Amino acid sequence: MRVTFLGTSAGTPTRQRNVTGLAMAIDDARDWYLFDCGEATQHQLQHTRYTTARLRAVFITHVHGDHCYGLPGLIASANMSGRKTPLTICAPDGIEQFIRATFLHTDIRELRFPLHFVRSDLPDFSYDDGQLHVSAHLLSHRVPCFAYRAEEQPPRHLLEAELDEAGLPRGPQWNRLQRGEDVVSESGELFRSHDFSRPAWPPRSIIVGGDNDRPELLHNAMCRSDAMIHEATFSEEVLAKVGPKYMHSTAAMVAKAASEAGLRQLILTHFSQRYRLKGGDHVEHSIDDLIREARSYYEGNLYMAEDLHSYQLNRDRQLYRLDEPGH
Repeated sequence: MRVTFLGTSAGTPTRQRNVTGLAMAIDDARDWYLFDCGEATQHQLQHTRYTTARLRAVFITHVHGDHCYGLPGLIASANMSGRKTPLTICAPDGIEQFIRATFLHTDIRELRFPLHFVRSDLPDFSYDDGQLHVSAHLLSHRVPCFAYRAEEQPPRHLLEAELDEAGLPRGPQWNRLQRGEDVVSESGELFRSHDFSRPAWPPRSIIVGGDNDRPELLHNAMCRSDAMIHEATFSEEVLAKVGPKYMHSTAAMVAKAASEAGLRQLILTHFSQRYRLKGGDHVEHSIDDLIREARSYYEGNLYMAEDLHSYQLNRDRQLYRLDEPGH
């Protein structure tokens, strides 16, 4: 699994960082998924391998503008580029209304492709397109906000000896079992795919968090995941000055929660604009402050996200940063 950061700034962009957006793909695949879409996300895409034509689904964590203001423009550009494939948008209440109102008042009367809106704030939410399974997890913020846990769906290998012994004739039904479907034999016996096939490799999983001042809410999800991407808007020092009203996490809060859950790999993002990329004599706050704070509580594999940098989670479940930005 591969993630590319399209924006890592909280609230407003800086000269080095755009507001929130994240591309996810299964390794080198051109098909991809978008998590949050802050303003100018489509500009950032121009520096990556991804196109709106191959976008499979969008997942929005919450209605705040730095996470969704780029979505109308992205959809409009996809329309102008000739996209015809339906696009699924998974989001809490308010996002569909925002998109449709924007199009109504900007004279976008008809799209060349259908938009399928799915409410991710409903209890039965689940997304599965055969390549990626995504679940939503409620967070703590000023508006309803969610994290998404994305788990790949590897190809499945049939247990041929067991199928032969069970008496299911070789043929199209074997193919359906391999695709993950359950089948019924001519005699009426039910054959479940999970009983007669296995993933080609253990599925990899990544949590993509939204804004959240209680990272411990993701404890159970972290215990079942290989890596997590989570906001670290402030340091403890800055939070003490600005107060809790914005309902964001500090690097220390996330690091403690990840350590307690035994999470092996963590990427921090969504940094306040006050944090410069590099420290120095005349720099009051830098990303180095957040690194030091996180390292005080977390001993796992830690990265601080940078715009247009990509991170690969290999099948051995090791996360590392790719050398070439945008890939």
